[in-house]
Amino acid sequence: MYLLYEEDGDIKAGSILADHDTSLQVESQHGKRAKVKSTHVLLRFAAPAPTSTMDEARALRDELDLDFLWEAAGDEEFGFQDLAREYFGAAPTPPQATALLLALHGAPIYFHRKGRGRYRAAPADTLAAAKAALERKAREAAQRAAWAAQLQRGELPEALAAKVFELAHKPDKNSLEYKAMMDACAATGLSPVRLLDRCGAIADSLEYHRQGFLLTHFPRGTAFPPLAPPPPPPVLPAGDAPAFSIDDAATTEIDDAFSVIFRADGGARVGIHIAAPALGIDYGSPLDRIAATRLSTVYMPGEKITMLPEDLIARYTLAENRECPALSLYVEVDAAFNIESFSTRADVIRIAANLRHETLEPLFNQTTLAGGGADYPFRRELEWLHAFALRLEAARGKSEQVQRHDYVFRVEGGRVDIVPRQRGNPIDKLVSEMMILANSHWGGMLAERDVAGIYRAQTAGKVRMTLKPAPHEGLGVAQYTWSTSPLRRYVDLVNQRQILAAARGEPAPHTGNDPMLFALLRDFELAYDAYNEHQRHLERYWCLRWLLQEGVERCDAVVWRENLVRLERLPLVTRLTGAPTLNPGERVRLAVERVDLLDVELGARYVATLPAEAVAA
Repeated sequence: MYLLYEEDGDIKAGSILADHDTSLQVESQHGKRAKVKSTHVLLRFAAPAPTSTMDEARALRDELDLDFLWEAAGDEEFGFQDLAREYFGAAPTPPQATALLLALHGAPIYFHRKGRGRYRAAPADTLAAAKAALERKAREAAQRAAWAAQLQRGELPEALAAKVFELAHKPDKNSLEYKAMMDACAATGLSPVRLLDRCGAIADSLEYHRQGFLLTHFPRGTAFPPLAPPPPPPVLPAGDAPAFSIDDAATTEIDDAFSVIFRADGGARVGIHIAAPALGIDYGSPLDRIAATRLSTVYMPGEKITMLPEDLIARYTLAENRECPALSLYVEVDAAFNIESFSTRADVIRIAANLRHETLEPLFNQTTLAGGGADYPFRRELEWLHAFALRLEAARGKSEQVQRHDYVFRVEGGRVDIVPRQRGNPIDKLVSEMMILANSHWGGMLAERDVAGIYRAQTAGKVRMTLKPAPHEGLGVAQYTWSTSPLRRYVDLVNQRQILAAARGEPAPHTGNDPMLFALLRDFELAYDAYNEHQRHLERYWCLRWLLQEGVERCDAVVWRENLVRLERLPLVTRLTGAPTLNPGERVRLAVERVDLLDVELGARYVATLPAEAVAA
């Protein structure tokens, strides 16, 4: 005796070995033995054998017209044998009954299952919608296969051309374009970016990297929406000394400036003046919401994305030959460079000059400080402030820090110049010490007056943002806020509002338990880290462009660790192949074998170990 039964959603045929009323021992047509519940049995029959029954049933099933079956089924629930009897016009043979069951079971859009062996025809509108969906899927499958075939041939389908950067960086994985691309990747063994590049989709490697960043962090673009101009700053008292700023030539967001009034006793009053956009950007205003969304200016070689609109920056930047509103910290210092007192107030400062690194460094440096050199504007003030900065640095216990090089990237017309610049020179020391003094003092003032602030702390080597004053061990200060770059960082703008309120004795916009401050810490750190990583990524990219631009085939490097080396001419770390065991600090010569502008990788091969006194070629 044979049977037709359902197991794991499939229709199967087999031989009955034993019948125990509620269950049966069966042997499938493929020889597998199993226990089958009686309720799972759909049909019992004496002949033909299971294999013949299933072979004949499958052949018959392929001849059945599903649309005719659907019309014949009517609107009521039915059993498969009943429909088989009506369809074939007589009691169906086991293969016929099985064929109809297989047809019903394999056409769920036509027939809805109501139990084992029982079905009901789908409503007409449901069937029509299901058919349309199947037709759409068939069209999409054909389109997907056609696009994949084009990509495999190295051709870029028109539909993908408008979505190249999205597909490479932030694809919609449910889109047909993405699925076609991944099919082609699987067939060719290429990554998406390599496949797109082979199809000529990535004409500009720089734009490829830029778009990857913008799609993630500026999906709506970098333009500012139309905004009403902010109200003018309030009437403020006038400062009594001309001030000057110190920045590189490309800086337009001039946040800080300095003034010095010398006293008859040999001391001086130092003014540290910070641009004051908080006087015109109220908390919660449209401008404030934009700044809170961007959180920081984004810097990269050759361009930047500002946190604030250019017209607002122009209103508050400390540009020369202008009267500028500022948050000023005045420090009374005696002849021995001891600090006597501090005072904070908002005032209007006359900016007499914007000094630029490029023109100031040849005049104001270690050599000229030692004596001699041509005269230049604000020389007396700069030399006095440098001496004061040395005293502040020593008081923090940071006088013996190792000086390293920074690199200035100048990009114009696709050409890049990378200029080394020693960190910790007199200009840097002067500016950084004045900023540390202001940020540490204002952090202490907020804490003393119980006004909420955002602090940057470092303990046990770990730097973090916090709402509680805590030591910054790396700087050697008891507390440290970020408050001296309010045109560039939202944290500084928030802190500036708090400092202004504390200085005036007014209620501050934020309390210590303000949930906005907690959210800001998280959002700012994530955004700031991402922006910095993008800057480092593009700096590495431009280093590789420089190697290609200059036709560099060999260069020298210093071993950092294991087979990683730092190039001597560029701020670039790369992996070295073919090198013997090397010690950190050793100098090596390497051959440039491959420059990959898409993966931003340098292929470098070891050539030789250089003596310590060798000069880079």
